Amino acid sequence: MKQLYVVSTGPGDPALLPPAARQALAHSSDIVAYGLYLSLLGDLVADKQQHHLALGQETERARLSLDLAAAGKTTALVSSGDVGIFAMATLVFELLDRAEQGLEPESAWSEVEIQVIPGISAMQAAAAKLGATLGHDFCAISLSDLLTPWAVIEKRIQAVASADFVISFYNPVSKKRRWQLAAAKTILMAHRSPETPVILGKNLTRENEQVSVITLAQLQVEDVDMLTLVQIGSSQTRCIQVGERQWVYTPRGYYA
Repeated sequence: MKQLYVVSTGPGDPALLPPAARQALAHSSDIVAYGLYLSLLGDLVADKQQHHLALGQETERARLSLDLAAAGKTTALVSSGDVGIFAMATLVFELLDRAEQGLEPESAWSEVEIQVIPGISAMQAAAAKLGATLGHDFCAISLSDLLTPWAVIEKRIQAVASADFVISFYNPVSKKRRWQLAAAKTILMAHRSPETPVILGKNLTRENEQVSVITLAQLQVEDVDMLTLVQIGSSQTRCIQVGERQWVYTPRGYYA
């Protein structure tokens, strides 16, 4: 059988690597990933044929994975977090869709058995670190306008801000994208209290992890980088002190 595993490795802590992902990696001869993900997997893939493609080569990674699997090599295409959330799974199926439309070169991709293995995303890891911010309705938005026009992103932020969702911002800033997070904050300030809890989770569950709680008014672009998950509370999200621990949660309404 020609097999491609599309594998989620979770936010970084090996303890949060799904058992199904471990099995898929063990069964695979070839691993395709961004270099950081390979280094996080360490000994789990040390004896595998590793194919490292840099950031910006996502399409090439997905195409290589399909080609390797079609050639008979059991292959794992790896992403951190959940591979289906702002990650590589969608590219695999987009390429398959294009192949069916005749927009890709002739290939044996249709013979490949594909299994997508879900995992823990950064928004879940951030919420778990400090309690239960995702306890009621929430959404995730990427602030990168490399693939989605800013006008579309802005419209979505306006909609979920007015609808009072907890919002997790992925790809909040990069070296070249510095203004989008500030623009998102401006939109949110028109709908939320300045005291709305905000979680900043950097390098979640990894070495040098930094997790902090600030207010929406305190949110600054300078405190965020590409490895930071920014989670904005709803109007109902509460920050509480229990003993020496600070917790953040969004009530679901059991005591309403």
